[in-house]
Amino acid sequence: MKHSDDLEDVYGAKTPEASRAIYDKWSGNYDADNLSKGFRLPALGAALLARYLGQTQGPILDAGCGTGLVGETLSLLGYDDITGADLSAEMMTIAARTGAYSGFHQADMGNDLPFDDGQFAGFVCVGSFGPGHAPPSTLTHLARVTRPGGYGVFNLIEETYAEQGFPAVMDQLTEDGAWEVVNITPAFLPFLLDEPDLWSRAYIVRIL
Repeated sequence: MKHSDDLEDVYGAKTPEASRAIYDKWSGNYDADNLSKGFRLPALGAALLARYLGQTQGPILDAGCGTGLVGETLSLLGYDDITGADLSAEMMTIAARTGAYSGFHQADMGNDLPFDDGQFAGFVCVGSFGPGHAPPSTLTHLARVTRPGGYGVFNLIEETYAEQGFPAVMDQLTEDGAWEVVNITPAFLPFLLDEPDLWSRAYIVRIL
């Protein structure tokens, strides 16, 4: 599977520090680079969460918020209490310009999230779980900070998610009664104009 140079760099990152440095450097061109390739994950992630959350105004966590494409879309859909979390401070600086967020926290999501148990009504975490990105342990932290009855949306890369260890973590969360998987989308391409072999699925979970 061949990737563009920037995505290849991220996928090759071996540590959170390496990922942070790449995203800090990429932040200024991230939107232009990805949107020119038909990047649709932010819109899909926001739409899927809105479908399941409905009209609740409860707080939402945009985990791995990047430059704020998800948060801005959620804001346009009528959600006005959105918190962003990301490894890259430079990315969050750009996200703040959207005016969509009530606050930001820099976080290595695989180690922990700086939020209370059950703080959020829902979360979106799209574009954050490929190789070189946030590890499967992130899902445990996302489940913890989402209230019972809340929903979460995230995507995984078809070719790599099993070897990355996501199935074991997801199965454990189900067995522990932390969540239930309520929907898995058909496979789709996150980029409509590039990365023709980069298939993904979105997962929707309900926190128990």
